[in-house]
Amino acid sequence: MQEEVIHIRAGAKRNGFSLCLFGLLGLLLSALWLSFLPDWLKLAGIFLTSASLVTILVGWLKVREPVHSFELSRTSLKYLHRFGSWQIEWHNIQRVGVPRVRRGLEHQNMELVGIRIKDYEPLLNNLSPRLASNILMQQRPLLLQGEDCPSGQCYSETLLENDRYRAPGGREYTGILAMFAHRMTRIREVLGYDLFVYGSELDRSESDFVALLKACQEAQSQSE
Repeated sequence: MQEEVIHIRAGAKRNGFSLCLFGLLGLLLSALWLSFLPDWLKLAGIFLTSASLVTILVGWLKVREPVHSFELSRTSLKYLHRFGSWQIEWHNIQRVGVPRVRRGLEHQNMELVGIRIKDYEPLLNNLSPRLASNILMQQRPLLLQGEDCPSGQCYSETLLENDRYRAPGGREYTGILAMFAHRMTRIREVLGYDLFVYGSELDRSESDFVALLKACQEAQSQSE
């Protein structure tokens, strides 16, 4: 019997082919513009060419993303990205929720879903260095926002991670994976979670995705 899997389609992938088409049409229009219009209008044609190239690039990046950003099976949660994937067993997830950050006297929900895990080792053992590096760069502004830097552009020594990490089980990691483990530890202290999912990677609201993850985790727990 085939295992039932719930697929989540990334919102960021939408309109990829449309953007590529609009970009190509823009390039055709700019070529005609530069060929037939007077010289004093060529600057506008150059601007249109640049805008068309950027549109094609953005569309191509969207097209390259996997069709689905998440696969939720009976046993695990799997994240899919063009740089690789990570997978966490349901029993290794401590909690999920929408992180909150302080803004003045109020706490505001972030457009994220946070995942706090119990044991880092299963994640680190199956994480590609390329995806770990990409997540490290994505998490920089999150770490700074949690440290009272609303713009996410402030300097902080917490961005400089140690490249050696010893897990509680005794295994030692080096390089990008070690830096990733230290980053999870630091960002947990600030925002309460280890991994984060952007709202643009989901096909539903952050709160609805949290509810779905909790339901899957509860179903797995009851089946044991």
